Amino acid sequence: MQRFDFGGFFPRFRAVDALAVGIAFLLGCASATALAQTYRWVDKDGRVHYTDTPPAPAVSRSVEKISTQSGASSSQPLGFALQQAMKVNPVKLYTFSGCSAACTDAKALLEKRGVPYTEISVDSIDKREELKRVSGGNNVPVLVVGTTVKQGFEASMYNAALDDGGYPKSSQLLPGQKARQEEKVAAKPAAANAPAEKPKGPYAPR
Repeated sequence: MQRFDFGGFFPRFRAVDALAVGIAFLLGCASATALAQTYRWVDKDGRVHYTDTPPAPAVSRSVEKISTQSGASSSQPLGFALQQAMKVNPVKLYTFSGCSAACTDAKALLEKRGVPYTEISVDSIDKREELKRVSGGNNVPVLVVGTTVKQGFEASMYNAALDDGGYPKSSQLLPGQKARQEEKVAAKPAAANAPAEKPKGPYAPR
């Protein structure tokens, strides 16, 4: 009777089998990571939500499916209500490098609520002059929502100004989208060429 030695066969089989399963698992993870599904939906009260699962038909008024590439959420457009508020009542926050607790709390509130804002540091003379024109003083932080100006920091005061400005009460930012926006610096016009000063002195050319 011929005998077969399976001792060397099974270890090799198990290794190949495990490798195939591992590759399949990695491919599955890669495909799931590469394409993330997000649902934007509006509830019966008009509030906008972003979830990774579709809502129940009984609680939603409209549902929009958004496919986002992993790591590229920051390129996705903001919600309509947020875009409208930013267009009509843009938010600025004047801060100072020496302002610690109050400025930190002010930024934390805007970040938590998901309000896009431009932070303007008044470390330079021209920015301090801008702050004085806007608020009439030199104290920071100063919150500007459209034409509304609020000096100092108080959570209820900030939230009321943002409510009046049309900003959603909870964050609508997608993963990767930041609340803090970079300040757009206007290009300074080129200085006109000043006429060259004529040499002076007893040996100057005539």
